[in-house]
Amino acid sequence: MNDLARLTQHVKQSIGLAHKRDIAAVTGLLNKCMPSGTIALGDDCAAIPDRDGFLLFAAEGFLNEFVATQPWFAGYCGVMVNVSDIYAMGGRPIAVVDAIWSDGEEQAKPVLEGMAAASEVYRVPIAGGHSNLRNDRPQLSVAILGRSNTLLSSFEAKAGQKLLAAVDLRGRFREPHAWWDASTGSPPERLREDLELLPQLAEAGLCGAAKDISMAGLAGTVLMLLECSGLGGVLDVAAIPRPPDISLARWLCCFPSYGFVLSAEEKHTGAVIEHFSRRGISCSVIGETDASGCLRLADADGEELLWDLHAEPLTGCSIELKPEA
Repeated sequence: MNDLARLTQHVKQSIGLAHKRDIAAVTGLLNKCMPSGTIALGDDCAAIPDRDGFLLFAAEGFLNEFVATQPWFAGYCGVMVNVSDIYAMGGRPIAVVDAIWSDGEEQAKPVLEGMAAASEVYRVPIAGGHSNLRNDRPQLSVAILGRSNTLLSSFEAKAGQKLLAAVDLRGRFREPHAWWDASTGSPPERLREDLELLPQLAEAGLCGAAKDISMAGLAGTVLMLLECSGLGGVLDVAAIPRPPDISLARWLCCFPSYGFVLSAEEKHTGAVIEHFSRRGISCSVIGETDASGCLRLADADGEELLWDLHAEPLTGCSIELKPEA
């Protein structure tokens, strides 16, 4: 087995992709409750038409072990990842609400302190929620409301477009975990202005499809975007922006605090890259979409099939996949 084949197997067997496969069971049930043609399941936020734009709703729940072992950072992430979801769809956040359970006030305190810190950094108010201090363990979920003038949607990628990745490499791993933290300790004003790049791209018409890089990692997030749009594509692993001292296998499966994949027409890629580069965000073309329904990883020596969406859906959130002509 060559290096690319080993890398492909590593990504396919990652825990992040395994968690995303669990989505299919949920969406199968929810689709039965959704009026036809109203809101597509699979975007980073639910987009509700509202006057001349869209209201955006999103929510995140966190693993019990994460909340128990990293309570402050879990609270911080509760705000941070929701904010990222709003910006990934070309929106701007309005407010968050939380639901927190704990065994007493002291157990809840660091979680709430982390949320408060991120609320201040990203200037997104915590507008209320639910609390229960008489639970047997700490648990956390956070929801967010935002608004978009022009959507960036996972369902709007077209065959023949270029895939791009934009990642803030000015961070560090929170060892031993697969979390690349470019947020805590960074200048708050810079963090807010870096996120503002996404709605600016949408409103300038330079990009129509985007997704923030989730716990599925960069390759898994590309796969989710392609699935939503009913496409396939090829990902050039050598073109992916990454820190020089981090292995490609680890980087492809990590969760970066600031990371987005985008699909854009080739004529716009220079402007998109410049858009991020002006603010010190690493951005490059990493591949291309096609109508195959398959995502392949590629290097100088060849290609390896990562996933065939015709044979094996990932999340089940997709417009109809069509056979390649």
